[in-house]
Amino acid sequence: MWDWFINFLYAVLQGIQGFVGDWGLSVICLTIVVRLILMPLQTKSVKSTAGMQVMQPRIQEIQEKYADDPQRLQEETMKIYSEMNVNPLMGCLPMLLQMPIFFALFTVIKMVPEGSCFFSILPSISDSVSGVLAASGFVPALPYIIMDVLFGVLTFVPMMMNSQTMDPSQRQQQMIMGAVMSIMMLWFGWTCPAAVLLYYVTSSLWQVVQQQLVTKKVIAKAKADAEERAKNAPLEVNVTRREKKPRQHKKS
Repeated sequence: MWDWFINFLYAVLQGIQGFVGDWGLSVICLTIVVRLILMPLQTKSVKSTAGMQVMQPRIQEIQEKYADDPQRLQEETMKIYSEMNVNPLMGCLPMLLQMPIFFALFTVIKMVPEGSCFFSILPSISDSVSGVLAASGFVPALPYIIMDVLFGVLTFVPMMMNSQTMDPSQRQQQMIMGAVMSIMMLWFGWTCPAAVLLYYVTSSLWQVVQQQLVTKKVIAKAKADAEERAKNAPLEVNVTRREKKPRQHKKS
């Protein structure tokens, strides 16, 4: 199955290259096609994330209320998800669907002709930053280094943008996690083929632009809908019945 996917991805990449005439540009075109296909799913993911943010006070309330009863806590949490029509796994789904393509590119790039380039910017999209730096020195490796820096920065930027709607404590955690992820990506990208960096940088730029032009409007509408559903959700009332005591009969 994996070999079939590798061959299919290479055939798609080769077909795009035959149309645009450049292997690096074909990677960018492939990225755009993938993002367009995933766009409806991304919109659902954004709506789910917005719903989760609206639900957070209710979730915290039941976490405190049923702290000593994990089973009841799980039941009440799932009940709220059902009432608000929110799937907590939906937020990660678009990223998970892109991961096979991301990792398949490591193999696919070995199948492209030697010296396949991205115009005159990257002389070989199969070379890595470390490889070009070791073979040719700093100046020829500079475009690859810039691509790796973009790889790290564009890991941090979307996480920073998402943190703007969070409360201060969550925002701080998100920023720290984003900084750590960026450093890891810089290290990871140092030995990656340039084609993989090109795919990720293009995908991240698409996400940033989409978030500015589309996602903010979707989040605003999704939050309004989620708040409306929360207002109309049935209110749970705990009724404690007093135990009836037997009446005392007067002695005659």
